Amino acid sequence: MYRIVLDTSIIVAALRSGSGASNALLRDVAAGHLRPLVTPALFLEYEAVLKRAEQRLVHRLELEAIDHFLAALASASEPVDIHFHWRPQLADPNDEMVLETAVNGRADALVTHNVRDFVKVAHRFGLRILRPGDVLVEMKK
Repeated sequence: MYRIVLDTSIIVAALRSGSGASNALLRDVAAGHLRPLVTPALFLEYEAVLKRAEQRLVHRLELEAIDHFLAALASASEPVDIHFHWRPQLADPNDEMVLETAVNGRADALVTHNVRDFVKVAHRFGLRILRPGDVLVEMKK
């Protein structure tokens, strides 16, 4: 089973489009083929972003539906304890918790739409940075 860290961009994209690769990843999570790694800070970011008014206008989910979605995601996820901080590593301070989750959780990959934001430091930590479609292709092998 792939153990992955999902950047917030993946969660947002998955709820915006039911036919994209990000949504397919969440279906694989629900089926038990992928295991997301999360920290409380990362999970709180998912919640904060999904509940923003501008996001809700696009994905059209009520707050209760977002809470149900997040509960299901939490039940499928593996918690990660952060033992080491390596900040700053990235240009965007908000990406630091995503990187730290992947490194501390020994993820098979960090999945993001913002590959260029992470690729510069990935080699330092032996971390694979993949787009959602890349993960889906690998899973079919």
